[in-house]
Amino acid sequence: MIRENKILVVVKGVIVNEGKVLLVKRAEEEEVGGGTWECASGKIEFGEDLETALVREVQEETGLRVTVERILYATTFHPNPTKQVVMLSYLCSSNSKIVTLSKEHTDSRWCSKDEMNLLLTPKIIKEFENHDVFALDQLI
Repeated sequence: MIRENKILVVVKGVIVNEGKVLLVKRAEEEEVGGGTWECASGKIEFGEDLETALVREVQEETGLRVTVERILYATTFHPNPTKQVVMLSYLCSSNSKIVTLSKEHTDSRWCSKDEMNLLLTPKIIKEFENHDVFALDQLI
C-alpha cells in the first residue's frame, strides 16, 4: 500500500500571563510528542483563519481565552516520512491563569524562562533561541 504525502498546518500559542509562559504536557499515548512539554497548539480546519484556529485550539486544550498579539516565527518538520507539519507560532496573552486541560494533556505549568529550559525538548528550546522567544519583553 502506497501512503500519500500529507501536509498539516498547525498554529501554536506562546501564551504569556504576568511574565510566565504556559506549558502543557502531552498525554503519553499521543502519537507525536507523547509525554513531552509544549505550548498549546493544534491543526487549522479547512477554511479557518489562522488566528481564529489558534484561539479555538487554545480554548479547547486549556480552557483559556487568549488575545493573539503577533506571529513569532514559522517552521516545518517531518514527524514521519510521509507527513510534513508547517507550524506557525504566535505570541498570545491571557488575563487568566486558570487552566482546564483537554484529554490530550495531563499537566500544565506557568513557567519562567529557566523553567521552560528545564521542561521543553531540545528541539523546541533551539527554535525559541533561534527566534528570540526567550528575549521577549513580556517575559521576566
